[in-house]
Amino acid sequence: MKISFSTLGCPRWSWQEITATACDLGYNGIEVRGVGKDISVPTIPAFSDANVKDSVSNLKRLGLQIPCLDSDCCIHLHENEKAVNEEIQSYIVLAEKLGSPYVRIMATAPVPQPVGTVDESFVRDRAVELGHYAMEHHVKLLIETHGVWSDSEKLARLLSTISCDGVGALWDVHHPYRFMGERPETTFQNLRPWLCHTHFKDSVATDDGYRYSLPGFGDVPLADIVSVLKNGGYDGFYSLEWVKRWDMTLEEPGIVFAHFATYMQTL
Repeated sequence: MKISFSTLGCPRWSWQEITATACDLGYNGIEVRGVGKDISVPTIPAFSDANVKDSVSNLKRLGLQIPCLDSDCCIHLHENEKAVNEEIQSYIVLAEKLGSPYVRIMATAPVPQPVGTVDESFVRDRAVELGHYAMEHHVKLLIETHGVWSDSEKLARLLSTISCDGVGALWDVHHPYRFMGERPETTFQNLRPWLCHTHFKDSVATDDGYRYSLPGFGDVPLADIVSVLKNGGYDGFYSLEWVKRWDMTLEEPGIVFAHFATYMQTL
């Protein structure tokens, strides 16, 4: 089992602190969604043209990979299409330099809940265009079970119409279960042909929605999800997405990262 954590969980840490912690705790990778004040990954100093080769060498020395670069680029929006394309292309080029196989893109409003609607034909056309660009750089774009795409059957229908090897699926295991009531087996079977990467998080149901919790302390069936993935032949990363950057009341990263590494060993 390969585990990683997203840098969303440690918004105050430097890149050096992040890599050292990942190595010390026995992680296999680091998923990058900002470092410090730089939320856009291509602007992170460690990944500048002057520093990227040294950063890659240091990751190799520590036995770490970057399984995915997470963007907040929204391909469902008709406005600013050119600027969004250029930003996604910058992520793709950087991913190739870092040896990272995937770039997460957004195809709905950047909130977890399934709200609003999207122009699916527009999303399909944008994904095909950008997916072919990604393939030229040996990278794949991933659309996440997020927002309206928390409905994995809906996401599967979209991906079946895209028919581009440069586009795949990212299963955020929290959202289909919490918002759609999907069983893990259902989500996996719907996404199986396109599944490349996963985000792990847990929560407990509350009267007004849910509250994030340490993995294993909520009611999201993480053990069942891991079993489904293993039995289904999934060989990608199990990546902790602890959204500390968006909610500073959550537990500190050092506690959560150590807990997740231990917890996943039990599964």
